[in-house]
Amino acid sequence: MDFIEELRNLSTNIAKQIENAVQIDRNITEEATKHAFVIPFIKILGYDPYNLTEVVPEFTADIGTKQGEKVDYAIFKDDEVIMLIECKKYGADLSDAHTSQLYRYFSVVNARIAVLTDGVIYRFYTDLEETNIMDSKPFLEFNMFDIQEPLVNELKRFTKPTFDLDAALTAASDLKYTKEIKQIMLEQLEAPSEDFVRFFLSSVYGGKRTQTVVQQFTGIVKRALNQFLNEQINQRLRSAIERGEATEDAIEVEIADEETEEEHESRIVTTEEELEGFFTVKSILREVVTADRIQHRDTIRYMSVVLDGSIKKIICRLHFNSARKYLGLVNEDGKHERVEIASIDDIYNYADELKATVQRYDTPEQKTETYDHETETQTIK
Repeated sequence: MDFIEELRNLSTNIAKQIENAVQIDRNITEEATKHAFVIPFIKILGYDPYNLTEVVPEFTADIGTKQGEKVDYAIFKDDEVIMLIECKKYGADLSDAHTSQLYRYFSVVNARIAVLTDGVIYRFYTDLEETNIMDSKPFLEFNMFDIQEPLVNELKRFTKPTFDLDAALTAASDLKYTKEIKQIMLEQLEAPSEDFVRFFLSSVYGGKRTQTVVQQFTGIVKRALNQFLNEQINQRLRSAIERGEATEDAIEVEIADEETEEEHESRIVTTEEELEGFFTVKSILREVVTADRIQHRDTIRYMSVVLDGSIKKIICRLHFNSARKYLGLVNEDGKHERVEIASIDDIYNYADELKATVQRYDTPEQKTETYDHETETQTIK
């Protein structure tokens, strides 16, 4: 089994563990996170968590007069500490408080790579800016629920068979600054700064560049950049369609990009609440279909729970990105109806409706379905 398949299998297993915990209302503690999520991840990286010459749990990282400081795992290779891993319970906020704890450990241990994780999100840090002082921002963030092949290739650098510190640090530098430049580009696409607007003005506008002109061109620059990106994406999709290479996923990228422009957003963030809602729906539907057929597709505004990975088989939508939570149900006519819910547990009140939707998709006589992305309406005839 290759590296990416091992990660995907672990991802599936983690999802099942979380789903089971939600079903029986059990809290996933830090120790449970380490045992069920993190140790298998360490094994996939090629290190033996039961061999103390490779993985040392509760590794001492005393700081000055402060004794008893311990990092959860220290990874060794050739008798040298190469990586520190600090674990928090699943769903924990990997905020500055936890980062500062790892920051202290990093300064007293001879390791150049430090990892902060909740068993799903893995943030990798090093000391690119100042030797032996951990950077405030990670150079790599890996999400077990969003396994992307380019990031998998970067993660491979930290596996036991291929680990090379110099190569890893070079890659870390590229990743860190590429990520930060992309973030700057994202910010400029959403809200162009005055300097950014003036850069374009200097090439296209021959008049006096007053503050009023800058303000006028701010909107023009923003629209032009978004239109340019959409045109590039659409052109590539059309070329792929002509070659017969376009997939449903590629078409959804185009749709997602259009939503990005409308919402002035550029990234999809899958929240813990959305995942909990998804696992709740999945547990309800296990009575009528196998769990592996229930999947999710996230967008900026909502998460869709779908059957067999098809956007044409939407079971429900989770609108959890505002102060109020809504569950989007699909009625017999294929129309979407939103109902407000006070908590995620309220989803159980609509178990019958969710099961009925799945059973309609699973009927022997397949109905003709159309989906209008403009009006977000699904019609079944």
